[in-house]
Amino acid sequence: MHPGIALGCLIAETAMHITAQQILVFVGKAAHSIQTQRDYLTDLDAAIGDADHGINLDRGFSAVLIRLPDVADQDIGTILKTVGTTLVSTIGGASGPLYGTAFLRAGMTVAGRFTLSPEELVVALEAAMLGIQTRGKSMRGEKTMLDALAPAIDTLKATLASGDDLPIALCKSVNACETGMRSTIPMLATKGRASYLGERSIGHQDPGATSMFLLAQALLDTLDT
Repeated sequence: MHPGIALGCLIAETAMHITAQQILVFVGKAAHSIQTQRDYLTDLDAAIGDADHGINLDRGFSAVLIRLPDVADQDIGTILKTVGTTLVSTIGGASGPLYGTAFLRAGMTVAGRFTLSPEELVVALEAAMLGIQTRGKSMRGEKTMLDALAPAIDTLKATLASGDDLPIALCKSVNACETGMRSTIPMLATKGRASYLGERSIGHQDPGATSMFLLAQALLDTLDT
């Protein structure tokens, strides 16, 4: 199954803050989406990587689901850091350290918070992106998850600054994330296992950008319920 969205961003208004309970729901939705798309993610990775991206992420997020009841009454920072440490300890390859670092860095910026404003969400996402850049020694345009995450954050910041409510801004952000994901298809990979293929990496969608889109969609789905 190929993930994708067809949204006009005409969604119902919700509260302008994200609660700790919604973060728990988001993680659950993300885990379900990863599980549902596990084979697709693995097929993408088989073309340019180790053929284990979906398998690894599913194992990691399954472990996260086991841990969630332990932090059900905790602040958002604790929830995100628990997700991060669990992913790092249960996922091999590159995706565990990268996603784990992203959640850890995001959690550090919102420690002690039980609600997040739209601006605080942006700060957390920027911290996650910086963590991925630092850990992966990567940047936009190298056919990685950053090519989906960076335009999503740019769009979220711009739309919030223009006065859009959070649900609308996030919807536009997820659309940008999807566009970024698909932009990796014609890219030449210069990082990770895919870079070993050289020009043969061109024409394949990056699995990391795809799983990043799935997480972005899960967050939007959480706010739209």
